[in-house]
This record gives sequence, C-alpha cells and structure tokens, in this order.
Amino acid sequence: MHWAGWAVIALVAVTGGWMLFDGLHALLTGDFVTPDGGTHAGQLGPWAKLVSGIGLDPRSLLVKWVFVGYAVAYLASAAAFATGTTGASKAVAVLAVLGLWYLPFGTVTNLAVAALLLTPGLRIRG
Repeated sequence: MHWAGWAVIALVAVTGGWMLFDGLHALLTGDFVTPDGGTHAGQLGPWAKLVSGIGLDPRSLLVKWVFVGYAVAYLASAAAFATGTTGASKAVAVLAVLGLWYLPFGTVTNLAVAALLLTPGLRIRG
C-alpha cells in the first residue's frame, strides 16, 4: 500500500478510535471525557457549540449515540479501505467530510484524510 494509504488508516484509527472511546464513555458514565481542572474543567470541546447551534444538547443521548455510530462507520470504512474493498475509499472520504464538525481535532485530521485521498499515488478509487 502507498504511504498515504497507511496515513489515512492511522488518522482514521486515531480519530474514530477516540470518538468511539469518548462516546462509549459518555454512554456508560453519563458524560464525555472533559478536563478535570483548569479554566476548561468540565467543558466539552468547541464542537459542542456547533452541536448546540443546530438545536441539540451536546450531552444528549442522541449525540452520544452519534459519536458511537459515526466512529464505528468510520473505523469500518478504514478496515474496508485497508483490505482494498471496492468503494471503501469513497466511504472514507464521505465520512471524513461528515466529521469536519468535530472541532478542533477531528476537523484537522479529517481534512488531512480528505487531502491524502487525493494524493497522486492514492486517488479515490471505485
């Protein structure tokens, strides 16, 4: 596999893995992982403002399940991509774009995934 393919898999694993962990943590404990101390103690990341802006409570059960569902889909698409499954690169690209709301970390990693999928050695393929 081209180096960019490995980078895509690594970035999806980190982003999707964290979102799966955080979503499951929120479902099991009642809240997402937040800082214990400092000026941001107990606060969610900037993504929560976007979610609130569309009328959803960032700590709602729906948002927790969105985290888990998105993460599972993203990780599954990366696994399919790693095995060369037809259409998997398109699925990864769509999920990368859908994850841009996850400010700031997911925005950066998902932009990188989208850019890597366009590199000459790894153009999005069927």
